[in-house]
Amino acid sequence: MSSVPDRSEVDEEYTWDLESIYASDDDWEAAYESVADRVDELQTYDGRLTDDATMLLEALELRDEIMREVSTVAAYARMRRDEDTTDQQYQALTARAQSLAADAQSAASFIEPELQELTREEFEAMMETEPALTTYDHYVDDVLRMKPHTRSAEVEELLADLSEVTGATGDVYNMLSNADMSFPTVENPEGEAVEITQSNFTNLLKRPDRDFRRRVYEGYFDEWSEMRNTVAAAYKNSVKADVKTAQARNYETAREAALDGPNVPVSVYDTLVETVHDNLDKLHHHAELKREALDVDEVRMWDIYMPLTGDEGPDLEYDQATEYVVDALEPLGEDYQSRVADGLESRWVDVYENEGKQSGAYSGGTYDTQPFILMNYQDDIASMYTLAHELGHSMHSELTKDEQPFVYSSYEIFVAEVASTVNEALLTNHLLETIDDPEFRKHVLNEFLERVRSTLYRQTLFAEFEHEAHRLEEEGEPLTADRLDDLYRGLKSDYYEPAAIDDRIAREWMRIPHFYRAFYVYQYATGISAALAIVDDVLPDGPGSDPNPDAAEDYLAFLRRGSREYPLELLRTAGVDMSTSDPIDRALSTYGRRLEEMDALLE
Repeated sequence: MSSVPDRSEVDEEYTWDLESIYASDDDWEAAYESVADRVDELQTYDGRLTDDATMLLEALELRDEIMREVSTVAAYARMRRDEDTTDQQYQALTARAQSLAADAQSAASFIEPELQELTREEFEAMMETEPALTTYDHYVDDVLRMKPHTRSAEVEELLADLSEVTGATGDVYNMLSNADMSFPTVENPEGEAVEITQSNFTNLLKRPDRDFRRRVYEGYFDEWSEMRNTVAAAYKNSVKADVKTAQARNYETAREAALDGPNVPVSVYDTLVETVHDNLDKLHHHAELKREALDVDEVRMWDIYMPLTGDEGPDLEYDQATEYVVDALEPLGEDYQSRVADGLESRWVDVYENEGKQSGAYSGGTYDTQPFILMNYQDDIASMYTLAHELGHSMHSELTKDEQPFVYSSYEIFVAEVASTVNEALLTNHLLETIDDPEFRKHVLNEFLERVRSTLYRQTLFAEFEHEAHRLEEEGEPLTADRLDDLYRGLKSDYYEPAAIDDRIAREWMRIPHFYRAFYVYQYATGISAALAIVDDVLPDGPGSDPNPDAAEDYLAFLRRGSREYPLELLRTAGVDMSTSDPIDRALSTYGRRLEEMDALLE
């Protein structure tokens, strides 16, 4: 019998308040029908969008009105489905909402190509005629910026038609890894059979029995070995599609094409990699601490995920976790802190796991709703950090909505992970400053160190791998399974120099689905770097010191800007210049200091 409760058994106070969006499904239906009837209104502007300033303003405002309504309709359906993914009714509502969103995007698809027929000077003249168009100044600038990489209507239509084909390797990989592959069953120390899955693999590598971890590791990667040539072929063709698509859009490299979307120079990518390489000694120190904590002669790849604490952390009930998180946010000011506290009281969070509930965690909601956070809280420190993380995303959206129109209410991945990680870092500082229990402190430090290891170092390693793989393709070198293994083995050897590198870990690249969305993962590393640098400025004299109100206000100003500017400009608002190595150096210095603290505690 399952210990996971039915949703009806969860107290309402620990569920999110979706009735604040639509009081009933009938109200959702009425909203759906209303906005569906409006989608075709956009077509009346097709072919005459830029005839005059008034026409352009009307079209852009109509698009925003429709997209706002569509996003709310879609969010409600998706979140109802996520409460119980087996519910056929909400599966159907979600499918209808997704179809409506696709129809709306299609109906608006003429807008950006027609905008690109304007010059910058012509648009500025339109703003003179119709001052309300100044709201869209940055948006139009971004559209016009992409004009050199936008092809003729015929070529764009062909590229759009081919996108399903060029992205097919990712679909093939996902079906192979999630549906067709089956991993072995391993006996745990209690004599129970444990099936290895994609979802539980890393958690199994945190179990204290070292021989069990080894058998899990070997069984898992041996299964990947059976698919080695198939996965290599899929990844090779994914890389080839990236390269060919970039060439079709007049880019020199696939990396340049990927980074140009958010307008991030490739030098930012290179600076990240170079700076991390200059600080590999800290990661080596972390590996050495694991060797000492495990009392082994050599760290093996099945030891990497093992906590330095060596055991499970303390139980931490949700209500206590919320108290810690709210208290930790004090350096950001009373308004920020009280809004988080009020949100937690106002059912922003769907807290506990229930039968059929979507796994994981996310921050949702739309421009016209309160935030909504899906959790599967497990009464542990990791869950508390996840809550702090998602509240960071929610507050980013809330502060953006305070000051920005809908067109700037979203933001690029490059900045999205900053707000979430600032909350995590403030939580670490608060707990280490206020809690004396050495065991609790060890678990807090371990949580922080593992998040830096897996986010800053690991994602940078991945970024190096995909850059080199694309470079090899662009230079005409064949991407065979052996070549990819050698490339990954070399990187793993550099990053984990004190540990033993075996043939199985050379295949780890095969298990990373993010590689089928090229040049994406580096943004996790830049995000955590920017966040730790911001916390350094907010608390210039360290945890427990008086916060710097100017730095805190600069950070909040960044959150309020949404996507009103390009990512690097936005982060400069917060006092962080990601075009330099400084934020990365500062983040890695914090990591180094925390390693020293853990070293002292372990002694």
